[in-house]
Formats: sequence, C-alpha cells, structure tokens
Amino acid sequence: MKIVVIGGTGLIGSKTVAILRQGGHEVVAASPNTGVNTITGEGLKEALVGAQVVIDLANAPSWEDKAVLEFFETSGRNLLAAEAAAGVRHHVALSIVGTDRSDNGYFRAKVAQEKLIAASSIPYTIIRSTQFMEFLGGIAASSADGNVVRLSPGLFQPIASDDVAANVAEVALAAPRNGIVEIAGPERAPFNEIVARYLKALGDPREVVRDPEARYFGGRVEEKSLVPLGEARLGRIGLDEWLRRSQAKA
Repeated sequence: MKIVVIGGTGLIGSKTVAILRQGGHEVVAASPNTGVNTITGEGLKEALVGAQVVIDLANAPSWEDKAVLEFFETSGRNLLAAEAAAGVRHHVALSIVGTDRSDNGYFRAKVAQEKLIAASSIPYTIIRSTQFMEFLGGIAASSADGNVVRLSPGLFQPIASDDVAANVAEVALAAPRNGIVEIAGPERAPFNEIVARYLKALGDPREVVRDPEARYFGGRVEEKSLVPLGEARLGRIGLDEWLRRSQAKA
C-alpha cells in the first residue's frame, strides 16, 4: 500500500514512517524539505500519485492566532483537493483532545481543520491526542516566572510520541471511521503534579505552583478540558517509563 505522510520528517511523522515501512508499505515522508509543500502546493500532486492513504501530521510554523488558522485552512484545502484528484481512499489527521472545548487560538485552528476534513468527500479518521510527553519541558518553560512554574490543577494525561505513532500507523491501516478516535497516556493526574514529577526527575530545582488561573498557551484550563471525556485508546508508556527511556538516550 502506498501511504503519504505529510509532516513525515517531524517527531511523530518520522516514527510513523518507520513503523509503516517495517510493515512493508511504500511510504512517502512528505514535508517542505523533501519538496512537498501543502501551502504552496509544490510537489503535492506528484507525491500523491497512486496513494491510497494520506496521513496529515503537518504543523504550523507560527502559533499566532491568525497565522495558525490560515495555515491549517490553506493546507487542509490544498491537501484534500489533491487527494480527491488522486483518488485517495483514507485521510488520517492528527488533532488534539479537547480542541473543541478551549478558547486557545491553536485549538480553534484545529477545529477549522477538522471541519474541512468532515465536509470533504474523502473517507477519514481524525485522531485526537492528548499532549506529548516530549513537550513537558516546553510547557514548563512557557509557564515559568523566574524560579516558579505556575500551572493549572486541571487534569492532564500526556502520551509518549512512540505511542502516538503506533496509534497513527494502526489507524492508517484500518478502515476509515468517518469520525474521531481519541488517544491518551495511561496516567491521569493534575497538570501541576505531572510537570512537578517531570522537573524533579530531571533535577530541575524550579518550584511548581498550583494556580487555577494559570493559562495553557493562552487558554483557560478547566478540570477536564485537556483529557478525554469518553472512551479513549490508552498508550502503554507511563511517565516514569518515558523518563527512564529519555534519560537512557541522553
């Protein structure tokens, strides 16, 4: 089976490409640096020739509200039009758990992307994932005020990128759902507690403070705004195991 992975050289993309290639599939790792650009359309038609499945893992270069919305709308329209012309039979896109329950500009842009997919003629599956464990350091940095990290006590359920990639590959090889699948890590705990465990494991002396008013990339965090409300596929790698593996690689 020929599968095109948009964003195929990124964190999730590179892992997904490797899994699918190990399964014997013909996989194109498509990204601007491999000559495929969903914004300009460069290389898109050529990459999709003979493709049965397209996995969209593209990410916006800017998180500014207007720029990120324009990115996902333009990229989504161009990609879906090219897929329709190529006869693609399954469109898989990675989105975010709680994307329709936040006033965060990035989440609003992902909602716009999801609506384009659902309105297209191409059978699809949208995978909504919780935040990746690999981004815990960035989250701590964005929430830091000197030696204090202020985070909401809202529930958090981070997932390892290896588990995300495994789920993306599995969904891509299955029949389209024409709906949403949610994935999350195996542990659920208050946001501030998860990040405190992460920093402690790294020997980072910064203090994590529980702050109900703390924002998450500009959006308010309610108790369950970042975790699945219903059934979800759970990853196998917990935070302690992920930390052990990460430190072993360092």
